This record gives sequence, C-alpha cells and structure tokens, in this order.
Amino acid sequence: MKILMVLTSHDKLGNTGEQTGFWLEEFVAPYYVFRDAGAKLTIASTKGGNPPVDPKSDLPENQTEGTRRFASDRAAQAELANSISLGAVSAEEYDAVFYPGGHGPLWDLAVNPTSISLIETFAKAGKPVAAVCHAPAVLADVRGDDGDYLVKNKRVTGFTNSEERAVGLTDVVPFLLEDRLKERGALFGSGPDWQPYVQVDGKLVTGQNPASSAPAARALLELLQR
Repeated sequence: MKILMVLTSHDKLGNTGEQTGFWLEEFVAPYYVFRDAGAKLTIASTKGGNPPVDPKSDLPENQTEGTRRFASDRAAQAELANSISLGAVSAEEYDAVFYPGGHGPLWDLAVNPTSISLIETFAKAGKPVAAVCHAPAVLADVRGDDGDYLVKNKRVTGFTNSEERAVGLTDVVPFLLEDRLKERGALFGSGPDWQPYVQVDGKLVTGQNPASSAPAARALLELLQR
C-alpha cells in the first residue's frame, strides 16, 4: 500500500496575529496507523519543506499516545520536515490519499488548484480519498465525473459549527466547514462534539475532529485491504 499524506503550509490564523497550521494528532495518529500496517508513506505539503504545526496542538493538554511517540521518533520527524511539494506529486504513484486537518487547510488547500486536481484524479481512478476535522474543506470545490461537486449527495462529516463555536473561531475562519459542505449538497452528519465520528461513502472517508483521526485512518485501510 502506498499512501500519500497531504498537509497545509498555511500558518496564520486569519487576522488574529496567532499561528495555525496542521493539528499534530491528526497527522501522527493516521501516520502510525498506516506505518504499523506496513504501508509505504509519502508526506507532501502545499509548499513542501517543514509544514507548520499548530502550536496549540502541541500543548501538554493535547498530548496523546501518538504525539508522545512522535516526539521520540527522529525518523518520522525528519520525514515530516522534508515533505515534498504538492506540485511534485503524481496521483498515479499512490493507492490512496489522506488529508490531516487543523485550521490551515481552510486557507490554502481548500482552494488550491493542484490539490483539487489531485483529488479529482484519485476519485476518477476509484482510489480512496480521506480527510479529517477541517481537512474535508479540501473536498468543497472538487468535481466528480458528472461535473457536480464530488460531495453532492455523499455522506460526509467534518469539524462542526458547534465545535468551531466552542473554540471561538467562527468569526476568524474564512468559512464554516459544515455550512460549506452542506452548500455543496453533501449529506453532512456528525456526532457529539469532540467524540470520534467517521463517515464512509464509497471511497470517500471523512472524520469529524481530532478524536476521529485514527478511526478515519483505519477506515481508509479497510478500503485498501478489501
């Protein structure tokens, strides 16, 4: 199994003066699910190089078994720090793609033509596409073979309006993910705030929040192993 993981390169949280990026748990949990299953991983980011980690995701209260494992995994750290540029990626080389979240993707990957084209290529080839938390934003402008939005009439999830209110960023983010996906015709589902919740519709896998990262990765593996 060859799995591509795509991370944001955006590090500014709107006009707040604060930093953002990708959420650490949403990268490391899937990373180890995939690696421990024997998958060959490639890490890419919008600009390549060392993608920005949301500093809040590395605070003590947000540490998990996965983040602690990553903190002592020099090889994984080096792999992350040397991500390839999204423009250098060829979809044909991979069996699936996984997008970790964090607020960063709302600003760059959601509207990035290269990312949109990449997902369209994966979808057309019948290869699994997965995204967790804020990363389902990368699906919003993707079109299917019929010209309609890829998520139209698809069961999907992502970071909810309720969760965005809870972190106080509804007036900071460029759009509310739940609203955007519903505007595109998605059948948006969700569970309780901060609890694991995953939707699988065909080859499309989405997870609601950080707690959904590992379950979403396992769901992607199940699709690949069928």
